[in-house]
Amino acid sequence: MKELIGTGVALITPFTSDLQIDVDGLKRVVNYQIDNGIDYLVVLGTTAENVALSSEEKQLVIDTIVSVNNGRLPLVLGIGGNNTTAVVQEFKERDLSAFSAILSVSPMYNRPTQEGIYQHFAAIARVSPKPIILYNVPGRTGSNVLPETLSRLVMEFDSIVAIKEAAGDLVQAMRMIAGTPDNFLVISGDDMIALPMTLAGGSGVISVIGQGLPKEFSRMIQLGLDGNVAEAYKLYFKIAPSIDYIFAEGNPAGIKAIFQKLGLCGDAVRLPLVPVSDELRLTINNYIDSF
Repeated sequence: MKELIGTGVALITPFTSDLQIDVDGLKRVVNYQIDNGIDYLVVLGTTAENVALSSEEKQLVIDTIVSVNNGRLPLVLGIGGNNTTAVVQEFKERDLSAFSAILSVSPMYNRPTQEGIYQHFAAIARVSPKPIILYNVPGRTGSNVLPETLSRLVMEFDSIVAIKEAAGDLVQAMRMIAGTPDNFLVISGDDMIALPMTLAGGSGVISVIGQGLPKEFSRMIQLGLDGNVAEAYKLYFKIAPSIDYIFAEGNPAGIKAIFQKLGLCGDAVRLPLVPVSDELRLTINNYIDSF
């Protein structure tokens, strides 16, 4: 899956002021990624507020992105949840022809054991017609996919080709890199440690801030993949403050504030999320002005 090495971005879902899907804004956001060096696009991930979208709205988002992308970049689709049967059914029913791979989050809220996590992904792997990227984000799910569980899954299912690792634990990420085959992709899901993970042998990142600063962030990751440590860290320290800013009051409120500043779309989010405070908006705007 060489097409998933580098910088992917977890796309937002723009909304109009009355909280309908902003199709034109979504088109602008997608073109902004393509025009500025992003390697692949992730559709309906957590940053897309997918849990706040209806089935019809999800299809509208998919259709819009597939259409405007028009085959220019690889696409990854988010399909996941804590009802294994429902996730398996979606894998069977969803038209996946436009997608290179599926990103599937570890079950949230239920807090399964490692055996439960294994059995969940095993059930998905048995039915998936596409390669699978596991998504480990304990801060949201309440449980952690351990390196040993990952190794077990990778050994038994060829369709599991990567993990988006967002535990924020560089040591765990390194154990995942060491405990999986060379062609398995350990992709950072944490913007702040994406460069160290890449330099440790990771395969890049699925980023949030990358879609707001696509040219610079993708350049930083490519420098890391090329082993150009000094130049990569110059960009890292320039970008790092923005990562703190966009997550200070929740995702995707922060990254949407950047898009509003860039004139690509508005900053509306659906409840229970709310837009960033005026104070944080000013900080973000000043940062973008000085970047």
